[in-house]
Amino acid sequence: MFLRQFKYLVAVVEEEHFGRAAARCCVTQPSLSSGIKQLELELGVPIFLRGRGQRFHGLTAEGERVTGWARRIISHCEAMKDEIKSMQKNLHGSLRMGAMPSMSPVLPVLLQMVRDDHPGVLVDVHFIGNEAMKLGLDNFTLDCALTYIERADLGRRNVMPIYKEKLSLLVPDTPEFAGRTDISWFEAASLPLALLRPSMHERRFVDHVFKKVGAIPEPKVESESILHLMFQTQFTELCTIIPTHFRHMPGLRTGTKALDLVDPVVSQEVGLFWAEGETVMPMAGVMVSVAKKLQKTGELRRLLDESPEQKPPTGGNGRPAKPAASKAQRGRKLQQQGT
Repeated sequence: MFLRQFKYLVAVVEEEHFGRAAARCCVTQPSLSSGIKQLELELGVPIFLRGRGQRFHGLTAEGERVTGWARRIISHCEAMKDEIKSMQKNLHGSLRMGAMPSMSPVLPVLLQMVRDDHPGVLVDVHFIGNEAMKLGLDNFTLDCALTYIERADLGRRNVMPIYKEKLSLLVPDTPEFAGRTDISWFEAASLPLALLRPSMHERRFVDHVFKKVGAIPEPKVESESILHLMFQTQFTELCTIIPTHFRHMPGLRTGTKALDLVDPVVSQEVGLFWAEGETVMPMAGVMVSVAKKLQKTGELRRLLDESPEQKPPTGGNGRPAKPAASKAQRGRKLQQQGT
């Protein structure tokens, strides 16, 4: 029983084709088939459902179990190599991480610390949902995942809380919202909204809060990109819901302002997930170490809770410059002139 036979098996399952799997493993198709056949003979069970040609016809029940073990064996072998490199202060390779889209502004803080400690490590970030994260952790195609703790269904995992995510309403910086610092969920539901798609976790959470206060919003635009929704607010009359830390990570855009969403004030705990077990895989251990440092110093929570002082932009004479009018403001002004 050789490691290459397990790699052949996993390649066929992932490529769903014997020819493509052979090309991926840099061997001929007969060599790959022979290696898998030897594995079946040694284990005494059929792994694949048989059919004609090089097509993949599925796995037997025993094959499903063998594939799971093959993934673990390959992962542990790679982890062994990584650990040896780490002992020599020469850790290289890819740290594969799953994350929710709303966490993208937070990741630079985490990844900068990874680069500082391990300059030879490449971080490969996948913005995916919880189902894909669970599959990635199960299949060892992800080393760790950053997602919401309360509603995560990632199976039995180690988890460490990182920060709490609060929500704000991003609105056009127009007279309608002048002097305001907060807004109720019920009032927000009556405004023209741009929201994430209903299939996304963040949208389901928002819909749950609206339902709780007896409101049913009717969004005008839906998207999977929070950044796109922020552009909608910048250039049109639409409002959108953003994590509060977007005020300064990455920062608000010209012509917009953020109001705290109240009645109720809600938040979600975000945590780092990785495979359960006494031994932490080296790549996962890199991110766990970073998370522990941030937890100990409180640096990330401070960055998220405290916005930096914002100085108003100045004109050529040193006086505060007037903010640029948004497209929505210009449109309203032209409409008034026309009447």
